[in-house]
Amino acid sequence: MPSRHRSRVRAAQALYEWDVRKAPIEAAVESYYRSLYSAEAEVEDEAPPPEKDEFMEQLAIGAASQAEEIDRLIASHSENWRIERMSAVDRNILRMAIYEMREIGTPAPVVIDEALEIAHRLSGEEAAKFINGILDAVRKEMGC
Repeated sequence: MPSRHRSRVRAAQALYEWDVRKAPIEAAVESYYRSLYSAEAEVEDEAPPPEKDEFMEQLAIGAASQAEEIDRLIASHSENWRIERMSAVDRNILRMAIYEMREIGTPAPVVIDEALEIAHRLSGEEAAKFINGILDAVRKEMGC
């Protein structure tokens, strides 16, 4: 079973593909699995398909299914930034983190720390500051 951190990174990547390609989230998740299988098959001649990552799927499918509602919440805490003008990476890290705080019940400090680590890795320092500000405001609104 993959670590929760790895699952979150995978979910962010699947959400990014879903957002950019405008395909169903299930297709983006399946595409992500195929990319893992392709990478493993290059290393080993007959690599088995990658194991199912249930936490990644829960985050990606859940965040995508609630994107409209989550986007309204993000917009209410992002001054001078329309959701469609945000980087696709940043908005999907936000969607995933907010979904996890609201629906899975992971403690907000854990979710925020993970989101910032992913933002540093996939987007950069400025994005991490932006994401931190929005997630902290959402956390306060939720009373976490």
